[in-house]
Amino acid sequence: MDEFFKISQCNSAKEMWEVLEVTHEGTNNLKRSRKHSLIQEYKLFRMQPEENIVDVQKRFTHIVNHLTGLGKVFDKEEINIKVLKCLDRSWQPKVTALSESKDMSKLSTAALFGKLMEHELELKRLKEQETMRRKTKGLALKTSVQNDSSEETENAKHDETLSLLTKRFSRFLKKKGRDKTQQKKRYPKPNESNSSNYTYFGCGKTRSHKE
Repeated sequence: MDEFFKISQCNSAKEMWEVLEVTHEGTNNLKRSRKHSLIQEYKLFRMQPEENIVDVQKRFTHIVNHLTGLGKVFDKEEINIKVLKCLDRSWQPKVTALSESKDMSKLSTAALFGKLMEHELELKRLKEQETMRRKTKGLALKTSVQNDSSEETENAKHDETLSLLTKRFSRFLKKKGRDKTQQKKRYPKPNESNSSNYTYFGCGKTRSHKE
């Protein structure tokens, strides 16, 4: 209905076509302005950080299709070289390999993006393997540290127990020595020179054993 209302007041098919053309494509001045804007966007086109090849292809194809619709003619080799130049530094080895092995004038843009996607998948697979190896290595190191820590704890407990037993045994020996000393003091050894004499209680007289 919106399209109908735009042309409902027109008196001829030519007039209807002109109204629709201006509505959807703009005037010639507007077309030129859009074309210049898209050309500038094409020249400055670059791969964005964290952007994958599929997203690059969507943005690039959108610009090229609009320019083609506005009358811009592209050479196949020109487009392919532009695609390779827009990639970031991490793609440099692949860009060099493609440039040396492929004829950019014969390779379609779709095929070029296909090869870039294959390389991206391979990089992703290698990255996942590297991450898995780091996790496995980290887990093994953590387990080793835990085992070493457990062994050190057991050794520390053993040393502590041995030290405690040594201290207790030392205290036992010291106590035994003190007990013997006190016993000697409490029960003195009788004098051998007087061992044969006995004292009678009551009178206080001393008598030898022989008597």
